[in-house]
Amino acid sequence: MADKKTIQIEYYRSAICTPDKHRKVIKGLGFTRLRQVVEREDTPSVRGMVKAIPHLVRILG
Repeated sequence: MADKKTIQIEYYRSAICTPDKHRKVIKGLGFTRLRQVVEREDTPSVRGMVKAIPHLVRILG
């Protein structure tokens, strides 16, 4: 099987006072606490979720 590309995403700013839609995206990406880093498959859907909340998360690699 071919290796699947992954990206590391860090949740670095709080979702307090953000729209409910942004909080759902944070939860959908799998974040449970601030400063958490998760590794997700690099797909257009994940990239779209990150693009919706660029002020809350950053891509590490």
